Amino acid sequence: MARPSNLSRPIIEALYTEALLLADDVRAMFAAGVREPLPGEDAFARLALSTEGLKTTTRMMHILAWLLNQSALFSGEISESQVRLHGALPPDRGADADQLALLAPEVRALIAETERLHQRIARLDEAWRQHFDLASPARAFQERISRAFGRLG
Repeated sequence: MARPSNLSRPIIEALYTEALLLADDVRAMFAAGVREPLPGEDAFARLALSTEGLKTTTRMMHILAWLLNQSALFSGEISESQVRLHGALPPDRGADADQLALLAPEVRALIAETERLHQRIARLDEAWRQHFDLASPARAFQERISRAFGRLG
C-alpha cells in the first residue's frame, strides 16, 4: 500500500494531539450554551454562542476526522485511494462577524484558533492531494541559483 511521501506519522500524531486539546477547550467553552439562561442574559448573545458553537464544534470534528483518516492510512487500515476519494477536509464555514461581536473576547479567540487550525490542515490536505507538487519559493530560488552558477562555470 502506497504511503504519502511527505506526511509522517509524527506530524499527524502531533496535529491530532493539538486538535484533541483544542476540541476539549471548545467543548468546555460552549457547554454554557446548554444550560438554562441566566436572568437578564442577552438572548441574541446566547443565540450567537449557540450558532458559533455549532460551527466551531463541526469544524473541530472535520479536523479530527481528517487526522483519523490519515492515521488509519499510516496504520494500513484504509487505502490511499479511499482517503483520496472520501477523506477530503470539508471547506470551513467561518464565523459570522456580526455574531462574533456579541461574544466574549475569550470565545472569539478560541473560535479564531479553530479557524487557524482548519486553515493549516486545509493547506496540508491540498498539498497531500497534489502529491506535494506545490511550487516552493525556496526551491525556485535554489533552482535560479543553480542555473546562474551553471552559466558561470
